[in-house]
Amino acid sequence: MTLYVLRHGIAETTAPGGNDAARHLTPRGRAKMRAAAAGIRALGIPLDALLTSPLPRAAETAQIVATVVGKTPPPRTLPALAPGVAPAEVVRALKPFARDSHVMVVGHEPGLSELASLMLTGSTDALALRLKKGGCLAIELTSLVPPAGGVLRWLLTPRQLRRLRP
Repeated sequence: MTLYVLRHGIAETTAPGGNDAARHLTPRGRAKMRAAAAGIRALGIPLDALLTSPLPRAAETAQIVATVVGKTPPPRTLPALAPGVAPAEVVRALKPFARDSHVMVVGHEPGLSELASLMLTGSTDALALRLKKGGCLAIELTSLVPPAGGVLRWLLTPRQLRRLRP
């Protein structure tokens, strides 16, 4: 399986009522995410599953990817991708998708970087990594059982993704 890890796009600094979980993408964040998704499409990634955190900013990002990339299954909410959930829980939640070849998860920092570190090194803090908003990385996995011994195939900033678009 290749696991694509995508951080949500640029979101509001504060949501109405100050609820962090209710933050949405900004208009600028949606535009930049559409351009980054065009870069993902240019990479020719055939997604078998597109999984998102339940928070609006991640769900909106996943929907943009599905729309722009095309020929993808609709985004599915995976509660384990919510902020504060331990990376080991995310791995357990991914097990039903173990037979899929190309799975993208959309979520939040620092959880996504901790997930990548766990899949690459067996530890959530062995790899100093921080995805920018709209950034994506690809890990080739032979197993979802940590330490999975994954191989980092690529890591692209949002700017690099936007530059890949046709």
